[in-house]
Amino acid sequence: MAEIRAEEPASTISKTFLIKPKLKSKPRSLPQTPESKYWSSFKSTKIPNLVSSISSLSFSPSPPHLFATAYSTSVSLFSPLSLSDGDVSPSSTISSFSDVVSSIAFRNDGLLLAASDLSGLIQVFDVKTRTPLRRLRSHTRPVRFVKYPVLDKLHLLSGGDDAVVKFWDVAGESLVLDLMGHKDYVRCSDCSPVSPDLFVTGSYDHTVKVWDVRVENSRSVLEVNHGKPVEDVIYLPSGGLIATAGGNSVKLWDLIGGGRMVYSMESHNKTVTSICVGRVRKENDGAESMEDRILSVGLDGYMKVFDFGNMKVTHSMRFPAPLMSVSFSPDCRTRVIGTSNGIIFAGRRKGKENVESGRVGNVLGFESISEPERRVLRPTYFRYFHRGQSEKPTEGDYLVMRNKKIKLAEHDKLLKKFRHKDALVSVLSRKNRENVVAVMEELVARKKLLKCVSNLDSDELGLLLTFLSKNATMPRYSSLLMGLTKKVIETRVEDIRNSDALKGHIRNLKRSIEEELRIQHSLQEIQDLGTSRASLVNLFRGLGNIHLPSLQTSLTPAALLTSASLILMFGNKSRMVFVNFF
Repeated sequence: MAEIRAEEPASTISKTFLIKPKLKSKPRSLPQTPESKYWSSFKSTKIPNLVSSISSLSFSPSPPHLFATAYSTSVSLFSPLSLSDGDVSPSSTISSFSDVVSSIAFRNDGLLLAASDLSGLIQVFDVKTRTPLRRLRSHTRPVRFVKYPVLDKLHLLSGGDDAVVKFWDVAGESLVLDLMGHKDYVRCSDCSPVSPDLFVTGSYDHTVKVWDVRVENSRSVLEVNHGKPVEDVIYLPSGGLIATAGGNSVKLWDLIGGGRMVYSMESHNKTVTSICVGRVRKENDGAESMEDRILSVGLDGYMKVFDFGNMKVTHSMRFPAPLMSVSFSPDCRTRVIGTSNGIIFAGRRKGKENVESGRVGNVLGFESISEPERRVLRPTYFRYFHRGQSEKPTEGDYLVMRNKKIKLAEHDKLLKKFRHKDALVSVLSRKNRENVVAVMEELVARKKLLKCVSNLDSDELGLLLTFLSKNATMPRYSSLLMGLTKKVIETRVEDIRNSDALKGHIRNLKRSIEEELRIQHSLQEIQDLGTSRASLVNLFRGLGNIHLPSLQTSLTPAALLTSASLILMFGNKSRMVFVNFF
């Protein structure tokens, strides 16, 4: 009878090991500067659903500084005051366009708005009633920009793909000037803040031209080359500088200096599409001062703030889409940026709205940029142990200076590593004779020079022979280099015989030594001339009244002998010729 046993289930033994979780390192962010805090204090509001790319933005010069937005075949007006309440709906919209609106501009009193479209038509609207007052048509191709002069209410400036810049009389609805000179699409313009007759235009022909409507022949008075198709150009507040945007760079130009480029900022990764001027007020030692900045946006999605006084980027901000336009309000409280996907990022400064009209600073909206008050440091704070690290020394403080690290040359680094041959080859390739001789003297002191020479390959030996042929006969180095030349020829004679290139170096070396020997023989012959210099001077003193202190030291004995012979042969007449000659 078979014995039946129940099959026992296999038991598994599992062990659990405790694993220490990895701690994520906290990102270390640099402390914000007062200016970064200022630009970050703009409360961002998104204005979506504007159908297409935001081609142009413009602020009204008069309070409350409405801003106009050009997109598709419409122009919408927004109130900055409504942004604080979260209201992103436009206060009014103008839709009387047959084609895409390309540019908009307010007149200096904020009562009129000019707009251009791709059909070549320019229209002037009353801002309050949105009624078209003027229709200006002369361009044969799309109009890309329209501008009102800062100090002029009666004229208008436009330009487009027909490469023509036009100056209009708005009241008479007539064309005043056709300014020709660009060879490609004219894309942008700006008017001088100090003169109603000056303005600047930028084109895809890489040039930026300065125009003066008082010039009779309608030619530009100044031209600069940006180097890339120009997307935007602005005057800086002084009127003597302009900034141009094209490619991935923003360049500053000095017009008073004849169009000299002052600086090129290349911090964008893609094309810079628009630039404008922003203003901030800073406090320095208790005194307030107004400073200007250049705001630039590009297809890389970045907005950069550039301090053109110190030539540096002071702030950078990333947006989720390519940026097409930027504008900054005159009261410095609102910043708007338009993207390629129809979204406007409007930023409004945090803080109380202006209620006192009597204070000039508040009317203009300039607030001081200062660091917030910090709490009193206590030993329980981390900053307590790092206090004073960023403090600047005052008068009377004793400064403990750190020793500056000496930057070693390549051959010095190799000598420290005892790579003698590499050090010799490195210094020979630099062609600095003082360094070469210094390295050779160091190798002599280490008794490694001949070993290095014996280990050189053909190319490296050619470098050494070239150096010797040029410098071996120099008196400063001949004591070392002539002996080294002899040793090189003795130890590497077989390699020299087998290489035509090395034979050429030897011929050059021989030629330089022969030339030096010829010079030495000539000097020896001059030294061996019979009459001494002192006796010749005495001879001259007997021949005439000639002042010879400088002559004694400047002429060789052979020259003195020849001159004395001439005087003895031709008498007093030649004496005068001799004196005049010398």
